[in-house]
Parts: sequence; structure tokens; C-alpha cells
Amino acid sequence: MKIKSLLVRPFAKHIARRIQSWSQSALHDQEQIRKRLIQQAANTAYGKDHAFSTLQSYDDFKNQIPITDYEGLRSYIDRTKKGEADILWPGKPLYFAKTSGTTSGVKYIPLTRESMPNHFGTARNALFNYYARSWNGSWLDGKMIFLSGSPELTEVGGIKTGRLSGIVNHEIPAWLRTSQLPSYSTNCIDAWESKLQHIVKETLSQDMRLISGIPPWIQMYYEQLLEHSGKKYIKDVFPNYNVFVYGGVNYEPYRAVLESMIGKSIDSVETYPASEGFIAFQDDHTQPGLLLNTNSGIFFEFIPSSEFFNDHPTRLSLAEIEIDVNYVIILNTNAGLWGYNIGDTVKFISKIPYRLLVTGRIKHFISAFGEHVIGKEVEAALLQVAQQESVQITEFTVAPQITPPEGGLPYHEWLIEFAVPPVDMLAFAQKIDQLMCEQNIYYKDLIEGKVLQPLKITPLPKDAFRRYMKTLGRLGGQNKPPRLSNDRGVAEGVFDV
Repeated sequence: MKIKSLLVRPFAKHIARRIQSWSQSALHDQEQIRKRLIQQAANTAYGKDHAFSTLQSYDDFKNQIPITDYEGLRSYIDRTKKGEADILWPGKPLYFAKTSGTTSGVKYIPLTRESMPNHFGTARNALFNYYARSWNGSWLDGKMIFLSGSPELTEVGGIKTGRLSGIVNHEIPAWLRTSQLPSYSTNCIDAWESKLQHIVKETLSQDMRLISGIPPWIQMYYEQLLEHSGKKYIKDVFPNYNVFVYGGVNYEPYRAVLESMIGKSIDSVETYPASEGFIAFQDDHTQPGLLLNTNSGIFFEFIPSSEFFNDHPTRLSLAEIEIDVNYVIILNTNAGLWGYNIGDTVKFISKIPYRLLVTGRIKHFISAFGEHVIGKEVEAALLQVAQQESVQITEFTVAPQITPPEGGLPYHEWLIEFAVPPVDMLAFAQKIDQLMCEQNIYYKDLIEGKVLQPLKITPLPKDAFRRYMKTLGRLGGQNKPPRLSNDRGVAEGVFDV
């Protein structure tokens, strides 16, 4: 154990104890946060428009604060962008996190002095908690890489603006910055392929111990490392590499491929960050599920995904959720987001503490025939059969084929890029279809009722998804293709490249 890990160890233990404490007081903390948010924002433009001064109970809160999205808050955010203060939250934001969306175009998500600890502090706490629980702090004694967006910032209405991952780079303390790679100049490169080449050159000779990023882009990094080094495994390039931190997509479909490239199994820590707030993190690296961040300035609400598109869906506080129900997650934050739908769906697997799984996107589903297949179902089915058959998946997406060009009944088409393909593709597809029927009774009824025929797999050539993302200008960073769609847009796009 070297100096950094030795010095951090007592603080890591302190952080782990704090997390353990607030994980047991989630309901009390959530109620206090709701009251505090309303009190602090009562004199803002939004607070006055929605009569915050009259709100007492959670029922009052639901009656006065509508469920919305970026478009619903755009008029308030536009006023903030023009330099007005006290609009969604007291004062002006410290930053705007600039994101892109399919319906709203470029979005400017406010980050305030009060909300910044939620973003950087939670990321730090997740890693220190891992140290305290695993006794592995050796990653602090070497180099770390966080594959992120450019840290270059512009100004909008006098407010510093950039990608969230780039903004967080500015919040990293000096003692940790000395261990961080890549360099500032490399991080500022926008073109992903060029940036990746520079990252490889900078890190190839370093003592890398912790690597963080989303799995599909980490795979590209590994491939380039192996190509440039001439080594067979990443463990030969980075002998002390021992922790992988990820978020944004489910790691399990990628795990076999990435660990085969590493040449060994290593610990992984899952996080659930978003520009709107750091929602959850894996508090026990040996167990599935993410601990909901219930004591960090966010009041959470949940809507059953089966009701979300109803005129008056059920709206629940954390105290009212049930295990194993798919919910759309709603945020109310100390950055001034109110009743905000980020588009994600989650399912709780325990209440004490409140741990959840990210199940997909409310807009990413297939229900062309009323089956309402969600991302978690397709991932679970594919992963289980792939493990049984020693098949390795690089990437995939699923789309309905409503009017098959070959004729016959419609079906779900699974477009899969294989690293190691199955020996018998038809048998592989049949096993996945069987698991889909077991998970989703609506899908099963459609298959048995001869409304749909069993799913079909279309193998794709190497790098098909990367070429597709490149055509969209979304290669690298936190971008990833959707796992399933209710139309043929993504499927046809992948075919076209």
C-alpha cells in the first residue's frame, strides 16, 4: 500500500459508514428533501407560478407540479439562458450541461452550486465506498482514465456551458488530477477516432489501474491498445489494472468480450449518472443492483411504465413503490428541475436498502402488436443464451418487421454483431425466443396466437454499429445505439452503412 491509498483509507471507511447510514433512512431523507426543495425555490419564477408557498403535503406537491420533460421547462430555461436569475432555482446556475436529444435538439441542463456535490461527490463516494468494502485501494497509487467529453467550456448568458463529463473534469481536486489521464489537450479533441489514438499513445506506457467509460467505447480503446502494443491481453499492457467503472449501458452483454480481451476477471463498479443528476451507484460490487441516491438533493418519484402514457398515471413517492415493477423515474432536484422525466425506466430489487436495476428507456420498447417488450427482457434473454452457448456479442438492436419482404407473419428482427457467433444460428434464435415468451406473457400470447412468428436473427458485419454511429456524428463519448425501437429507423440505418 502506497501513500495515496494509505492516506485515503480512513476517509473511504468514513464515506462507507455514511452511505450505510443514509441507506437505512431513505424515506425520512426523501421527505425532508421534498420540503427543503419547495422552501428554497418558493420565491423563484417557477415556484411562484406553481404556488410553492401553499404546498404542504405530497398530494399538494403532485397537484401543483406537473410531470414534464425538457420541452415543458424550456421557457424557464430560455429565460435563464438570457441571464435572468431566480427562475427555476435561486440565483443563476454555475454551469449548463449541454446534451443532445432526439425531440428537443440541444438541451441545456442547469447545474447549481447546490447540485454539484451530487455529481462529483457521488462519483467519488462510489469509488471510496468500493475501496472500503473491497479493501482494494491500489488503484489510487497508479493512473486512472475517465473516457469523457471535452472539458472546453463556452458561455451562454454568462453561464459556463459544456458536456457534463467535461464540466466534472474541472471539479477534480488537485491531488487526484495528478493521477488522471488523458491530458487536457487530448480530452479537448472532439473527433472520437483521433482522440482515441491520442489516448492510446498517452496511456500505453503508463501504470493504468482504473479505467472508466461506457463498455462499447472501452472495447474500442482495448482494441487499439492491443494493436499498438502487439500484446495478446490488456493485462500484459497494464499488469496492475484492477477496477472498471462504467455506466450508461448494461455491462453484462459486453462482459465476456471485454474480459477475454483483458485476459482476466476484474472488479467492476456500476454507476448511474445523468446530466440531470447522479441517480444511483453500485454500493456492493459483489451484488447486483444500484443504491438509489436518496440523500443528495433529489426528490424521486415513480410512475408505473404500463400507465405512463395514460392521461392520469399513478404517481408515487419512494414510500409507495413495489418490488419488481417497472417504473419511469421522475426527478425533482436542487438544480431546479421539477417533475422531470429523464426517460429511463427502473425496477427495484430491494427496499432495505432501496436498490434498483435500470431496465431501459420509456421510448425504447417494442409494442407494434401490444407486446410491450422492454430492454431488460431482450438483454436478459440474449445474455443467458449467449453464456450457455459460449457466444460473444459486440452489439445488437431489436426492431419489429411488420411487413416482411419475404412474406409471412411479422416478427421481431434481432440485428446482432457477433464477436464469437453461435454454431447453430436457428437453434440460438429459438432459445432466445423461448426465454422471451417466459418473460413476457403478451409476447407469448402473440406467438402462440400466430400473430407473430418467432424472432429472427440477422447477423451484421464487424463494426456495423460503429459505422452507423459515425454517420450520425455520435461516435464515442457517452453515445450508444438504442437496444430496441418501435420502428425500423435504427435497423434500416445499420443496414444502410
